[in-house]
Amino acid sequence: MFSGSIPALVTPFRSGIFADEDYRAFVEWQIAEGSAGLVPCGTTGEAATMPKDEHFEVVRVCADQAKGRVPVLAGAGSNDTLVAIENVKASHDAGADAVLMVPPYYNRPSQEGIFQHFAAIAEKAELPIVLYNVPGRTVTDIQPATMARIVKAFPGKFIGVKDATGALARVSEQRAGCGHDFTQLSGNDETALAFNAMGGTGCISVTANVAPKLCAEFQAAWAAGDHALALELHDRLYPLHIAMFTDASPGPVKYAMTRVRPGFPEELRLPMTPAGEASRKAVDAALEFAGLV
Repeated sequence: MFSGSIPALVTPFRSGIFADEDYRAFVEWQIAEGSAGLVPCGTTGEAATMPKDEHFEVVRVCADQAKGRVPVLAGAGSNDTLVAIENVKASHDAGADAVLMVPPYYNRPSQEGIFQHFAAIAEKAELPIVLYNVPGRTVTDIQPATMARIVKAFPGKFIGVKDATGALARVSEQRAGCGHDFTQLSGNDETALAFNAMGGTGCISVTANVAPKLCAEFQAAWAAGDHALALELHDRLYPLHIAMFTDASPGPVKYAMTRVRPGFPEELRLPMTPAGEASRKAVDAALEFAGLV
């Protein structure tokens, strides 16, 4: 269901309110530029700052605008198992094709606790689940053996992982434990080339917000076996990958959006703050290097 370049979409706000029309135009542009899927309400979409009704309104608008042309993977994780179960239902009702689920953050459960969390969700879930392993943000790390246990216990329910551990060897470990049909997507743009070389099939990307066509061409080149072109595009995009995190995300990417799509709102929800001067200069230089401005 998921492969290629899949942007973790930013969420536009105007005067503190979700900007529906800006978002629809953004989704339309992403599809036209070649993005292979869409992730509303992930970390980059500032989901942690959204009330539940707004969160799933964003998912609904995304799915409504996509109209089945590309799959929609809704951010739905929670450190509260019961809330996570409710979020899957809300994602289903909003029209999502699958959900993206982190292990419980802050609670710091054991590996057994992680398994039991996902087991409870799987028993109620109306949608396929893509695991999201990002210990740099959640502290909790789904170890490869636990991931294999989760996937094998619920055949067909857990269809893949967004791996943001940065541990490239895990691609091989997870393939061995979860099977060759288990989709593995990089959660880090800067290592997406190496991740694919290890057996990954795409990236849930921050950079694709700003450079959807280049990111899609990069993934397509790798999938077609044109590794020289993939490396060339990786090198062209690499400064932008780094610039997206020179300040607290999604500050830099929202600033970058204003450069490539003039009029796109830069507004963020507190506690996030706009990119600082040094970060803006890094973004400007990276956009120029990539030929985007």
